[in-house]
Amino acid sequence: MKKNSLMSAALLLIFLCQCTTKNDGIIMTVRGPIPADKMGMTLEHEHILVDFIGADSISTDRWNNNEVALIALPFLQKVKEDGCTTFIECTPDFLGRDPELLKSLSSATGLNIITNTGLYGAGNNKFLPKYAFVETADQLASRWTAEYENGIGETEVKPGFIKIGVGTDHLSDLHKKLVTAAALTHIKTGLTIASHTGQSVPAFEEIETLRQEGVSASAFIWVHAQADKDIKTHVRAAKMGAWISFDGLSDDNMEEYLILLQNMKHNHLLNKVLISHDAGWYHPGEPKGGEYKGYTTLFEKFIPYL
Repeated sequence: MKKNSLMSAALLLIFLCQCTTKNDGIIMTVRGPIPADKMGMTLEHEHILVDFIGADSISTDRWNNNEVALIALPFLQKVKEDGCTTFIECTPDFLGRDPELLKSLSSATGLNIITNTGLYGAGNNKFLPKYAFVETADQLASRWTAEYENGIGETEVKPGFIKIGVGTDHLSDLHKKLVTAAALTHIKTGLTIASHTGQSVPAFEEIETLRQEGVSASAFIWVHAQADKDIKTHVRAAKMGAWISFDGLSDDNMEEYLILLQNMKHNHLLNKVLISHDAGWYHPGEPKGGEYKGYTTLFEKFIPYL
């Protein structure tokens, strides 16, 4: 392997999603704060449980934490064996976010697991609670900031980043409000904003909305950037300071992801790239949670492929 290829592989090992809080250098995990230099190898976009029933019907009664843990645990233990130290769990509120489940799995595996605050507007707003439609951005930001300061619900678990989601077209007024609320929360907490976005049109509108609120693009992760096939947009957003997140790596698309990374390398922007599987996915309502997908392609196949 040539020296520059080795350097590329080494850069890809630095998956440090900027989940720092207002206290510089501190990462908030489900078991409490850790120094940023203790994150180690980080998978920056994964899931353990996701429930697509919708905000009007979701309840923790729909799954059994012991069963979920029994199924997820071997997959998490395997990724720990592969060298992963920190696991960023991206399931938002009203889609199955379960801080107690994550805390128990973190304790069982020794992984640093990070959860989130925020609301997910993608999916035609199916996963937004009623209050999201009527409250202002300031009110939503107050809710999210309260989770950062006091813990999620009745737990002591605090979020380590903000997760929102928007549609694939121009930002609607509702989704722009979510982005504004995320900006206001970031200003108060320092938490990074990861937005399920996909296409570049809403991504650049999000960056502009953040700018209008005085928030740098460096606080923004363009989630599922691989969905936009115009790779020049990845370069443009990264040069503006945004993090470009290629989520969904699998055994079947390694060549596609190699091309994405080569483009960023050619433009000297690998240091703005994040990559993950967007895997896991215990599905409540399906027998034993349905098909659970592991998190090993990156470590066992893709890095050697590079």
